[in-house]
Amino acid sequence: MFGWFKKTGRTAHGPDFSAVDSRAKAEDLWRRGDLHKLLLMPPEFGGEDIPPNVVYVPAFVVELKHHLDTSTIGQLVKQQKVRRYSAEPQYEGTSFVPCAITITASEPAHFTTVLRIWGKALASE
Repeated sequence: MFGWFKKTGRTAHGPDFSAVDSRAKAEDLWRRGDLHKLLLMPPEFGGEDIPPNVVYVPAFVVELKHHLDTSTIGQLVKQQKVRRYSAEPQYEGTSFVPCAITITASEPAHFTTVLRIWGKALASE
């Protein structure tokens, strides 16, 4: 259904999720263990397991985002440097798997980072 590496010339551009063009296909890959469920707004910050808050991504993204949310952003929250949080997925083509997720924590300080997952997002590193 998808290829882990898309080759263009001699450079690998990571996984290719362009064929995963529906929630049903993403959930099928999740049930098979090929993708993992990720809550954009994590439970630690009040996020719920509801469709608008769920994306399906490779395992490494779940690990990266959890570490970022619990360590970096968690510390900013404890230090009262941020009060607002957003995680906005970006998509490529009709794919249901985000190519990147922009995470922003703000007010009064500001922190933003992009988790690059596949496709054009990797090319813009």
